[in-house]
Amino acid sequence: MMNNTAKVILLASMLPFVANAAQELTPWYVGGGIGANNYEPNCDVKTMKSCGKDDPYAWDVFAGYLFNDYFGVELGYRDLGRAEWVDYANKMNDVGGKGMTLGVVGFWPIADLWSLSAETGLMNYLLSNNKEYGSEYYSDSGIAPYVGASIGYNISKNLKLQAKYRRYEGLDEDKWNTLAMDSNYWGFELSYRFGTPAPTVVAPTVVAAIDSDNDGVTDDIDRCADTPTTFKVDLKGCTIYAETTKQRDIGSIQFANNSSVVKMESYERIEKLATYMHLDPKTTVFISGHASDVGKADYNMELSDSRAKAIAQILVEQYDIAPSRIEAKGFGITQPIIEGNSAEANKVNRRIEVHITEVTKEALTK
Repeated sequence: MMNNTAKVILLASMLPFVANAAQELTPWYVGGGIGANNYEPNCDVKTMKSCGKDDPYAWDVFAGYLFNDYFGVELGYRDLGRAEWVDYANKMNDVGGKGMTLGVVGFWPIADLWSLSAETGLMNYLLSNNKEYGSEYYSDSGIAPYVGASIGYNISKNLKLQAKYRRYEGLDEDKWNTLAMDSNYWGFELSYRFGTPAPTVVAPTVVAAIDSDNDGVTDDIDRCADTPTTFKVDLKGCTIYAETTKQRDIGSIQFANNSSVVKMESYERIEKLATYMHLDPKTTVFISGHASDVGKADYNMELSDSRAKAIAQILVEQYDIAPSRIEAKGFGITQPIIEGNSAEANKVNRRIEVHITEVTKEALTK
């Protein structure tokens, strides 16, 4: 049986050697992988008594040569991990396979950076059994076929990441006829292709000074393409905007009789108002306080003012809204929702109202 060094030399001699310029991608690549392997079925191996477990860790290293963008050949070394079980003699078996591989690989691009691949080849394996924790160690070698498939993503022109599946058939120990195993492998592989991608050379083109969007500014200095012809534009061909303001009523908050204390149930609405103002820093708010028609008008004016300022204080102190963006003012009983001093009128009139002023931009037309 050939030693491993002789096998490497023999298999490597099958790969064609081509010298390439240092400033372009070469057909040569190298890589490594790690994943999980399952010997199937380790519970059906000969002289088995009870099922054990697989050591899931497997790895490989490889080198490859591409004949073109769709077909290549790979030489590698793989360790498939180990599996354990107890045989009918009540002895612990610890079995694993590893060895050299040689195979062909086909690639199919499916998108700009994605590709599918399939592979097939042979593994010159060494199958070993550390039986009874190594006290009855034995091994055997052979040739087993394998097939595989993967999906790959090109991280760069040189670097590719693949998610891979492989199936190995006939990992058998024929010397004593005690082991007959297959294997399934799932894992990830990272490969590096040698060389430097050739830069893309774009021939310069001469473009006539035209005005494609008819905005009065030629394309060579126009920074805003496809400007509507009805809009006014600046010297760079971009639309000129003017700011406009718009007020919006966002509702009211009720208060208890003769009180300017904000109810806990109202804090959720205040928080939503603060969040909205943080999202649009140009907004301002006007808080108007009101009172029911009970008691003296002067007292109700002060009470309504306190209610408006209580909301403003929460916005400033708890939600960090700038005081310059808030206006709070009391109106007493001068703006009732319901006239009179019935129980219903008093309830709805004890309130503050909130109006948001939004700043928007509108395009100027010719």
